[in-house]
Amino acid sequence: MSADLLVLPPQDDVARRWAARLAKEVPDINVIVAADEAEATRVLAAGCPAAYGTMTPALLAAATGLEWLQAPMAAPPAGYFFAELAAHPVVVTNLRGTYTDHVSTHAVALLLALARNLPYYLDRQREAAWAPDKRPETILHLQESTVLVVGLGAVGEYIAGLLRPLGCRIVGTDARREDQPDVVDEMGRPEDLDRYLAEADAVVLTVPHTPETYRLMDERRLRLMKPSALLINIGRGAVVDIDALAAALRGGVIRGAAIDVVPEEPLPADHALWSEPRAIVTPHVAAVGPHADDRRFAVLRENAQRFLAGRELVNVVDKNTWF
Repeated sequence: MSADLLVLPPQDDVARRWAARLAKEVPDINVIVAADEAEATRVLAAGCPAAYGTMTPALLAAATGLEWLQAPMAAPPAGYFFAELAAHPVVVTNLRGTYTDHVSTHAVALLLALARNLPYYLDRQREAAWAPDKRPETILHLQESTVLVVGLGAVGEYIAGLLRPLGCRIVGTDARREDQPDVVDEMGRPEDLDRYLAEADAVVLTVPHTPETYRLMDERRLRLMKPSALLINIGRGAVVDIDALAAALRGGVIRGAAIDVVPEEPLPADHALWSEPRAIVTPHVAAVGPHADDRRFAVLRENAQRFLAGRELVNVVDKNTWF
């Protein structure tokens, strides 16, 4: 069996490189790189069954035989799953699980930095100031702490496994998972979040942006946390109300926060989080690390091979919940 796969416009260098590689490694896939939306419309109207990239309502309306759409990221942004796409029979897959180790390591590094008060010492280093802060309350003693991991997918479970040897009590919540991983001491549902927030010494967010997680951590939930608690977000920026977070840090509602993602990137230069001494901001780099590009391409190649063989695809997304 052979089949066409349309690479939707616009394409970046990665998409063009992957298109050439896919054509070479899966020769029964005829890869078509559309120069513009007009060409993409013609290809879809002719019955192309597979596509890679971001679909638009206009392109979807033109599609007469679309069966599979590969999203070009692990968690597509808001707007990717528009109403017509959710209602369409096309199967959508994503690239989740391709940089679990990188994101998890970054999350734990951020937590350790806050736990040991490193932002304070980095500021003193720039001032060439030898100014030890020996107050015990500036340190989160992880060996006696409860860490709440919100979202126990591949990343959340990996984070829990990295933290386990430090002696933390680890609590997790997840919207889908029924089993409790061995690395977690207690597991609950999303409706248990408010109760767990009040108990946690540190909260690590790994959840994707969905209709249910938009501004999950708002002013009300931030106020449920302990004044000594830390917040880490390596999930999606829209999960946290960053204005409320900046206010919570400034007002001492929580002790510290570290974020790798924000609702709209880049974070505006005048945002209060840039100058907040109790915050760490990294520019969406948690996934950076070796092998990430090859791992992501491997999902595309695997799904192309499965599609040709009529087998079930990997990383299938629930289009109504976006993950």
